[in-house]
Amino acid sequence: MTSKITVEETPGGYSYVFDSGAVGSGSKFSGKDDENIHLIEERYPVRIVLRGENITVQGPDRDAVEMVSDLIDQMLSIASKGHAIRAAEIRYGMDMIAKRGSVDLEALYDDLLCMTARGKPVRPKTLGQRAYIKAIRENDVVFGIGPAGTGKTYLAVCEAVNMLKSGAISRIVLVRPAVEAGESLGFLPGDLKEKVEPYLRPLYDAFFDLLSPERFMRYIDKNVIEVAPLAYMRGRTLNDSFIILDEAQNTSPEQMKMFLTRLGFGSKAVVTGDLTQVDLPSGKRSGLFVVQDILEGVKGIDFIRLENVDVVRHEIVQRVVAAYERHEERQREKQETGTGSTAVKS
Repeated sequence: MTSKITVEETPGGYSYVFDSGAVGSGSKFSGKDDENIHLIEERYPVRIVLRGENITVQGPDRDAVEMVSDLIDQMLSIASKGHAIRAAEIRYGMDMIAKRGSVDLEALYDDLLCMTARGKPVRPKTLGQRAYIKAIRENDVVFGIGPAGTGKTYLAVCEAVNMLKSGAISRIVLVRPAVEAGESLGFLPGDLKEKVEPYLRPLYDAFFDLLSPERFMRYIDKNVIEVAPLAYMRGRTLNDSFIILDEAQNTSPEQMKMFLTRLGFGSKAVVTGDLTQVDLPSGKRSGLFVVQDILEGVKGIDFIRLENVDVVRHEIVQRVVAAYERHEERQREKQETGTGSTAVKS
Protein backbone atom coordinates (compact mmCIF):
# COMPACT_ATOMS: atom_id res chain seq x y z
CA MET A 1 0.00 0.00 0.00
CA THR A 2 1.26 3.46 -0.81
CA SER A 3 2.03 6.04 1.84
CA LYS A 4 2.25 9.81 1.62
CA ILE A 5 5.52 10.98 3.27
CA THR A 6 5.53 14.76 2.94
CA VAL A 7 2.98 17.46 2.22
CA GLU A 8 4.49 20.90 2.30
CA GLU A 9 4.15 24.42 1.02
CA THR A 10 7.27 25.58 -0.79
CA PRO A 11 8.45 29.05 -1.86
CA GLY A 12 7.43 28.24 -5.45
CA GLY A 13 4.09 26.67 -4.64
CA TYR A 14 3.24 23.20 -3.25
CA SER A 15 4.96 19.84 -3.12
CA TYR A 16 3.58 16.36 -2.35
CA VAL A 17 5.99 13.46 -1.86
CA PHE A 18 5.15 9.74 -2.09
CA ASP A 19 7.12 6.60 -1.39
CA SER A 20 5.76 3.99 -3.80
CA GLY A 21 6.54 1.24 -1.28
CA ALA A 22 6.56 -1.98 -3.33
CA VAL A 23 9.65 -2.50 -5.48
CA GLY A 24 8.91 -1.55 -9.06
CA SER A 25 5.67 0.30 -8.36
CA GLY A 26 7.13 3.63 -9.39
CA SER A 27 8.29 2.31 -12.76
CA LYS A 28 4.94 0.57 -13.33
CA PHE A 29 3.17 3.83 -12.69
CA SER A 30 5.40 5.96 -14.92
CA GLY A 31 4.93 3.74 -17.97
CA LYS A 32 7.18 3.25 -20.97
CA ASP A 33 9.51 6.24 -21.42
CA ASP A 34 7.62 8.01 -18.60
CA GLU A 35 4.55 8.20 -20.86
CA ASN A 36 2.08 8.38 -17.97
CA ILE A 37 3.98 11.19 -16.29
CA HIS A 38 4.03 13.21 -19.51
CA LEU A 39 0.27 12.74 -19.94
CA ILE A 40 -0.42 14.16 -16.47
CA GLU A 41 1.98 17.06 -16.92
CA GLU A 42 0.28 17.97 -20.22
CA ARG A 43 -3.12 18.15 -18.52
CA TYR A 44 -2.22 19.86 -15.20
CA PRO A 45 0.20 22.67 -14.22
CA VAL A 46 2.46 20.31 -12.26
CA ARG A 47 5.87 18.74 -12.50
CA ILE A 48 6.33 15.10 -11.49
CA VAL A 49 9.78 13.89 -10.48
CA LEU A 50 10.51 10.18 -10.08
CA ARG A 51 13.70 9.35 -8.21
CA GLY A 52 14.10 5.69 -7.37
CA GLU A 53 10.86 4.75 -5.63
CA ASN A 54 10.05 8.32 -4.56
CA ILE A 55 7.61 10.45 -6.56
CA THR A 56 7.32 14.19 -6.02
CA VAL A 57 4.50 16.33 -7.37
CA GLN A 58 5.27 20.05 -7.59
CA GLY A 59 3.21 22.97 -8.81
CA PRO A 60 2.01 26.51 -8.14
CA ASP A 61 -1.66 25.54 -7.77
CA ARG A 62 -2.64 23.69 -4.60
CA ASP A 63 -5.83 22.16 -6.07
CA ALA A 64 -3.99 20.81 -9.11
CA VAL A 65 -1.24 19.29 -6.96
CA GLU A 66 -3.82 17.68 -4.67
CA MET A 67 -5.82 16.21 -7.59
CA VAL A 68 -2.72 14.80 -9.23
CA SER A 69 -1.47 13.44 -5.91
CA ASP A 70 -4.77 11.67 -5.31
CA LEU A 71 -4.60 10.13 -8.80
CA ILE A 72 -1.01 9.01 -8.26
CA ASP A 73 -1.88 7.61 -4.84
CA GLN A 74 -4.48 5.34 -6.43
CA MET A 75 -2.20 4.35 -9.30
CA LEU A 76 0.64 3.42 -6.97
CA SER A 77 -1.70 1.30 -4.88
CA ILE A 78 -2.83 -0.50 -8.05
CA ALA A 79 0.76 -0.94 -9.23
CA SER A 80 1.80 -2.38 -5.86
CA LYS A 81 -0.63 -5.25 -6.50
CA GLY A 82 1.24 -6.19 -9.65
CA HIS A 83 -0.77 -4.30 -12.26
CA ALA A 84 0.95 -2.28 -14.96
CA ILE A 85 -0.63 1.14 -15.43
CA ARG A 86 -1.48 1.98 -19.04
CA ALA A 87 -1.90 5.41 -20.57
CA ALA A 88 -5.61 4.67 -21.11
CA GLU A 89 -6.17 4.34 -17.34
CA ILE A 90 -4.37 7.63 -16.72
CA ARG A 91 -6.48 9.42 -19.33
CA TYR A 92 -9.67 7.93 -17.94
CA GLY A 93 -8.76 8.96 -14.39
CA MET A 94 -8.09 12.54 -15.49
CA ASP A 95 -11.29 12.68 -17.54
CA MET A 96 -13.36 11.48 -14.59
CA ILE A 97 -11.74 14.01 -12.26
CA ALA A 98 -12.59 16.76 -14.76
CA LYS A 99 -16.16 15.49 -15.10
CA ARG A 100 -17.04 14.55 -11.51
CA GLY A 101 -14.27 15.97 -9.34
CA SER A 102 -12.99 12.56 -8.18
CA VAL A 103 -12.51 8.96 -9.30
CA ASP A 104 -12.14 5.55 -7.65
CA LEU A 105 -9.89 3.50 -9.93
CA GLU A 106 -8.90 0.77 -7.47
CA ALA A 107 -12.40 -0.72 -7.58
CA LEU A 108 -11.94 -1.49 -11.29
CA TYR A 109 -8.89 -3.66 -10.67
CA ASP A 110 -10.61 -5.63 -7.91
CA ASP A 111 -13.34 -6.90 -10.25
CA LEU A 112 -12.23 -9.79 -12.49
CA LEU A 113 -14.98 -10.56 -15.00
CA CYS A 114 -13.51 -13.52 -16.89
CA MET A 115 -10.42 -14.82 -18.67
CA THR A 116 -9.91 -14.81 -22.43
CA ALA A 117 -9.08 -17.99 -24.34
CA ARG A 118 -5.41 -16.95 -24.07
CA GLY A 119 -5.58 -16.50 -20.30
CA LYS A 120 -5.75 -12.70 -20.26
CA PRO A 121 -7.91 -11.23 -17.46
CA VAL A 122 -10.91 -9.14 -18.47
CA ARG A 123 -11.86 -6.32 -16.10
CA PRO A 124 -14.17 -3.32 -16.42
CA LYS A 125 -12.06 -0.42 -17.62
CA THR A 126 -14.38 2.36 -16.48
CA LEU A 127 -16.86 2.93 -13.67
CA GLY A 128 -19.61 3.04 -16.28
CA GLN A 129 -18.64 -0.44 -17.48
CA ARG A 130 -18.60 -1.65 -13.87
CA ALA A 131 -22.14 -0.34 -13.36
CA TYR A 132 -23.18 -2.06 -16.61
CA ILE A 133 -21.87 -5.45 -15.45
CA LYS A 134 -23.53 -5.01 -12.05
CA ALA A 135 -26.84 -4.24 -13.73
CA ILE A 136 -26.60 -7.35 -15.95
CA ARG A 137 -25.99 -9.54 -12.90
CA GLU A 138 -28.86 -8.05 -10.89
CA ASN A 139 -31.61 -7.66 -13.53
CA ASP A 140 -33.50 -9.77 -16.04
CA VAL A 141 -33.33 -7.20 -18.84
CA VAL A 142 -30.62 -4.57 -19.25
CA PHE A 143 -30.31 -1.89 -21.90
CA GLY A 144 -26.74 -0.79 -22.58
CA ILE A 145 -26.93 2.51 -24.47
CA GLY A 146 -23.86 4.44 -25.51
CA PRO A 147 -21.39 5.37 -28.24
CA ALA A 148 -19.12 3.02 -30.14
CA GLY A 149 -16.16 1.64 -28.20
CA THR A 150 -17.75 1.59 -24.74
CA GLY A 151 -17.68 -2.23 -24.50
CA LYS A 152 -21.46 -2.72 -24.59
CA THR A 153 -21.33 -5.84 -26.75
CA TYR A 154 -18.07 -7.34 -25.46
CA LEU A 155 -19.09 -7.16 -21.80
CA ALA A 156 -22.51 -8.65 -22.55
CA VAL A 157 -20.79 -11.57 -24.30
CA CYS A 158 -18.40 -11.90 -21.34
CA GLU A 159 -21.30 -12.28 -18.90
CA ALA A 160 -23.09 -14.68 -21.24
CA VAL A 161 -20.01 -16.91 -21.40
CA ASN A 162 -19.67 -16.79 -17.60
CA MET A 163 -23.26 -17.93 -17.13
CA LEU A 164 -22.91 -20.67 -19.74
CA LYS A 165 -19.75 -22.04 -18.11
CA SER A 166 -21.36 -21.98 -14.64
CA GLY A 167 -24.46 -23.82 -15.88
CA ALA A 168 -26.80 -20.93 -15.03
CA ILE A 169 -28.08 -21.00 -18.63
CA SER A 170 -28.11 -23.69 -21.31
CA ARG A 171 -27.62 -21.57 -24.41
CA ILE A 172 -26.78 -18.14 -25.77
CA VAL A 173 -28.90 -16.52 -28.48
CA LEU A 174 -27.42 -13.72 -30.57
CA VAL A 175 -29.89 -11.44 -32.30
CA ARG A 176 -29.39 -8.47 -34.58
CA PRO A 177 -31.68 -6.53 -36.92
CA ALA A 178 -30.45 -6.98 -40.50
CA VAL A 179 -31.52 -3.48 -41.41
CA GLU A 180 -29.05 -3.22 -44.30
CA ALA A 181 -30.95 -6.05 -45.99
CA GLY A 182 -34.31 -4.64 -45.01
CA GLU A 183 -34.87 -7.77 -42.85
CA SER A 184 -35.60 -9.57 -46.15
CA LEU A 185 -32.84 -12.15 -46.17
CA GLY A 186 -34.40 -14.61 -48.58
CA PHE A 187 -32.58 -13.31 -51.64
CA LEU A 188 -29.16 -13.72 -50.01
CA PRO A 189 -27.21 -16.94 -50.76
CA GLY A 190 -26.69 -19.70 -48.18
CA ASP A 191 -28.61 -21.03 -45.20
CA LEU A 192 -29.94 -18.86 -42.37
CA LYS A 193 -26.65 -18.90 -40.47
CA GLU A 194 -24.71 -17.84 -43.57
CA LYS A 195 -27.24 -15.12 -44.39
CA VAL A 196 -27.12 -13.44 -40.98
CA GLU A 197 -23.45 -14.08 -40.14
CA PRO A 198 -22.12 -10.81 -41.66
CA TYR A 199 -24.44 -8.78 -39.42
CA LEU A 200 -23.26 -10.63 -36.28
CA ARG A 201 -19.54 -10.36 -36.94
CA PRO A 202 -18.89 -7.98 -33.98
CA LEU A 203 -20.47 -10.56 -31.65
CA TYR A 204 -18.43 -13.33 -33.26
CA ASP A 205 -15.22 -11.39 -32.65
CA ALA A 206 -15.99 -11.16 -28.94
CA PHE A 207 -16.71 -14.91 -28.71
CA PHE A 208 -13.52 -15.73 -30.62
CA ASP A 209 -11.56 -13.76 -28.02
CA LEU A 210 -13.28 -15.36 -25.02
CA LEU A 211 -13.80 -18.94 -26.21
CA SER A 212 -11.44 -19.38 -29.20
CA PRO A 213 -12.83 -19.72 -32.74
CA GLU A 214 -12.75 -23.53 -32.60
CA ARG A 215 -14.75 -23.81 -29.38
CA PHE A 216 -17.20 -21.17 -30.56
CA MET A 217 -17.90 -23.06 -33.79
CA ARG A 218 -18.45 -26.30 -31.83
CA TYR A 219 -21.06 -24.50 -29.73
CA ILE A 220 -22.68 -23.18 -32.91
CA ASP A 221 -22.83 -26.68 -34.40
CA LYS A 222 -24.40 -28.06 -31.21
CA ASN A 223 -26.86 -25.13 -31.05
CA VAL A 224 -25.50 -24.11 -27.65
CA ILE A 225 -24.91 -20.73 -29.27
CA GLU A 226 -27.59 -19.70 -31.76
CA VAL A 227 -27.57 -16.79 -34.19
CA ALA A 228 -30.78 -15.33 -35.54
CA PRO A 229 -32.00 -12.21 -37.32
CA LEU A 230 -34.56 -10.29 -35.30
CA ALA A 231 -37.33 -11.01 -37.80
CA TYR A 232 -37.02 -14.75 -37.10
CA MET A 233 -37.69 -14.35 -33.36
CA ARG A 234 -41.44 -13.91 -33.69
CA GLY A 235 -43.49 -16.65 -32.02
CA ARG A 236 -40.61 -18.09 -29.98
CA THR A 237 -40.19 -18.42 -26.21
CA LEU A 238 -36.60 -18.70 -24.99
CA ASN A 239 -36.07 -20.48 -21.66
CA ASP A 240 -32.77 -20.83 -19.76
CA SER A 241 -31.08 -18.54 -22.27
CA PHE A 242 -28.89 -15.46 -22.36
CA ILE A 243 -30.17 -13.36 -25.25
CA ILE A 244 -28.18 -10.47 -26.70
CA LEU A 245 -29.87 -8.01 -29.05
CA ASP A 246 -27.13 -5.98 -30.68
CA GLU A 247 -27.53 -2.74 -32.70
CA ALA A 248 -30.97 -2.28 -31.13
CA GLN A 249 -31.16 1.33 -32.32
CA ASN A 250 -32.17 -0.19 -35.68
CA THR A 251 -35.30 -1.85 -34.34
CA SER A 252 -38.80 -0.45 -34.73
CA PRO A 253 -40.96 -0.01 -31.60
CA GLU A 254 -42.96 -3.05 -32.70
CA GLN A 255 -39.85 -5.19 -33.12
CA MET A 256 -38.55 -4.13 -29.70
CA LYS A 257 -41.82 -5.17 -28.05
CA MET A 258 -41.75 -8.47 -29.94
CA PHE A 259 -38.18 -9.18 -28.82
CA LEU A 260 -38.77 -8.36 -25.15
CA THR A 261 -41.77 -10.67 -24.99
CA ARG A 262 -39.68 -13.67 -26.15
CA LEU A 263 -38.10 -13.96 -22.67
CA GLY A 264 -38.90 -17.28 -20.95
CA PHE A 265 -38.16 -18.80 -17.54
CA GLY A 266 -34.55 -18.64 -16.34
CA SER A 267 -33.55 -16.27 -19.14
CA LYS A 268 -31.77 -12.93 -19.24
CA ALA A 269 -31.64 -10.36 -22.04
CA VAL A 270 -29.14 -7.61 -22.79
CA VAL A 271 -30.06 -5.01 -25.38
CA THR A 272 -27.25 -2.84 -26.76
CA GLY A 273 -27.33 0.14 -29.07
CA ASP A 274 -26.11 3.61 -29.98
CA LEU A 275 -28.85 6.16 -30.57
CA THR A 276 -26.46 8.36 -32.58
CA GLN A 277 -26.11 5.67 -35.26
CA VAL A 278 -29.69 4.88 -36.31
CA ASP A 279 -29.89 3.43 -39.84
CA LEU A 280 -33.67 3.25 -40.07
CA PRO A 281 -35.50 5.01 -42.93
CA SER A 282 -36.06 8.71 -42.37
CA GLY A 283 -39.07 9.40 -40.17
CA LYS A 284 -39.12 5.93 -38.59
CA ARG A 285 -38.67 6.00 -34.81
CA SER A 286 -36.13 3.74 -33.13
CA GLY A 287 -37.52 1.13 -30.79
CA LEU A 288 -34.55 1.71 -28.51
CA PHE A 289 -35.48 5.37 -28.18
CA VAL A 290 -39.17 4.70 -27.52
CA VAL A 291 -38.62 1.88 -25.01
CA GLN A 292 -36.86 4.18 -22.55
CA ASP A 293 -40.07 6.11 -21.83
CA ILE A 294 -42.11 2.91 -21.61
CA LEU A 295 -39.94 0.72 -19.35
CA GLU A 296 -37.90 3.17 -17.26
CA GLY A 297 -38.45 2.26 -13.60
CA VAL A 298 -39.96 -1.20 -14.24
CA LYS A 299 -38.69 -3.74 -11.69
CA GLY A 300 -36.15 -6.19 -13.11
CA ILE A 301 -35.25 -3.84 -15.97
CA ASP A 302 -32.37 -1.37 -15.93
CA PHE A 303 -30.98 1.20 -18.35
CA ILE A 304 -27.25 1.90 -18.30
CA ARG A 305 -26.15 4.91 -20.31
CA LEU A 306 -22.47 4.90 -21.16
CA GLU A 307 -20.72 8.11 -22.21
CA ASN A 308 -17.73 9.13 -24.30
CA VAL A 309 -15.60 8.93 -21.14
CA ASP A 310 -16.34 5.17 -21.19
CA VAL A 311 -14.83 4.70 -24.66
CA VAL A 312 -12.01 2.18 -24.32
CA ARG A 313 -10.75 2.02 -27.88
CA HIS A 314 -7.98 4.14 -29.34
CA GLU A 315 -7.92 7.64 -27.83
CA ILE A 316 -8.89 9.11 -31.20
CA VAL A 317 -12.24 7.27 -31.01
CA GLN A 318 -13.10 9.18 -27.83
CA ARG A 319 -12.19 12.43 -29.57
CA VAL A 320 -14.32 11.53 -32.60
CA VAL A 321 -17.32 10.71 -30.39
CA ALA A 322 -16.92 13.98 -28.46
CA ALA A 323 -16.57 15.98 -31.70
CA TYR A 324 -19.76 14.48 -33.12
CA GLU A 325 -21.61 15.19 -29.87
CA ARG A 326 -20.55 18.84 -30.06
CA HIS A 327 -21.60 19.02 -33.72
CA GLU A 328 -25.01 17.49 -33.01
CA GLU A 329 -25.54 19.88 -30.11
CA ARG A 330 -24.77 22.84 -32.40
CA GLN A 331 -27.22 21.48 -34.99
CA ARG A 332 -29.96 21.15 -32.36
CA GLU A 333 -29.36 24.70 -31.19
CA LYS A 334 -29.61 25.98 -34.76
CA GLN A 335 -32.87 24.09 -35.30
CA GLU A 336 -34.33 25.40 -32.04
CA THR A 337 -33.29 28.95 -32.94
CA GLY A 338 -34.79 28.58 -36.41
CA THR A 339 -38.03 27.16 -34.98
CA GLY A 340 -38.21 29.97 -32.46
CA SER A 341 -37.72 32.61 -35.14
CA THR A 342 -40.46 31.11 -37.29
CA ALA A 343 -42.84 31.03 -34.36
CA VAL A 344 -42.26 34.72 -33.61
CA LYS A 345 -42.90 35.75 -37.24
CA SER A 346 -46.11 33.82 -37.44
